[in-house]
Amino acid sequence: MKAVILAGGLGTRLSEETSTRPKPMVEVGGNPILWHIMKSYSHYGINDFIICLGYKGYVIKEYFANYYLHQSNVTFDLRENSLEIHDNYSEPWKVTLVDTGIDTQTGGRLKRVQKYVGNEPFCFTYGDGVSDVNIAELIEFHYKQHKLATLTAVDPPGRYGALEMNDDTIRRFREKPQGADSWINGGYFVLSPKVFDLIEGDSTIWERGPLEQLAASGELAGFRHDGFWLPMDTLRDRMRLDELWSSNQAPWKVWES
Repeated sequence: MKAVILAGGLGTRLSEETSTRPKPMVEVGGNPILWHIMKSYSHYGINDFIICLGYKGYVIKEYFANYYLHQSNVTFDLRENSLEIHDNYSEPWKVTLVDTGIDTQTGGRLKRVQKYVGNEPFCFTYGDGVSDVNIAELIEFHYKQHKLATLTAVDPPGRYGALEMNDDTIRRFREKPQGADSWINGGYFVLSPKVFDLIEGDSTIWERGPLEQLAASGELAGFRHDGFWLPMDTLRDRMRLDELWSSNQAPWKVWES
């Protein structure tokens, strides 16, 4: 199975990091968050990736073109104009990088890579969030539902506190609780190639027209995931992910090395 990853957005809410690189290349623990997402898929045997590029896509191309330099110790002999790679470790990945336009919307980006996907079901997700979702169970669930699309539904912890006020006085403060039907779209889709028929062109937003049509027609299944999930929307999110990684408490690190 192939995995399509959206990696073309501007990442304006993380402008401190994205002025010089695309959001999926912002690092967590010394590696781009895109790498973390791909490692998660690879753990479940998915090693064929199609990455939708847009804003500063050349940065992602250069990263994979020189992947061995990023992951290995090297010796440069400038006098001899030679390069020696030590303890070279490479991933079992096939990575197709597709320029899908600067202003193309999420659905349009997916439509642009249709010819690389083929005629089999495929995974699809965003390039800026990590999770410990069991992708093997997600795929199995999708096949059992016999629907065109499966969405991973997540129940994130409250980002903001809830206030109870009387005039200008705060009477009660509490953290926004989980539960109470607060499931949201967490990405990590499994899709039939038939969903391409629902995408009109570059201006199509995946989360509006296509997903709304799939839901209305009863063709959208929801895989409930109550484990870890966090999108890297802000600098605070990036710092939180970095802290988890550096303290060896990263829930999304399901791989061994």
